[in-house]
Amino acid sequence: MEEYERLKEVVASAEEDITKADRGNKAAGTRVRKTMQDVKKAAQDVRNKVLELRQQGETPLPPAPPGPSF
Repeated sequence: MEEYERLKEVVASAEEDITKADRGNKAAGTRVRKTMQDVKKAAQDVRNKVLELRQQGETPLPPAPPGPSF
């Protein structure tokens, strides 16, 4: 699913600026905040695609294995 691949790319692109922001670089912090807005949009695109696939009757991913029973 290309929407998910885009989301992964956006998250990966933030790594260097996150490190810089953690060291106190204010400009990098601004870039991180912008990138996080892009992450939010990309995540919404993934959610919309999954919903679209569900409405078409397709399964985008195999079902998860059953969790532990309590």
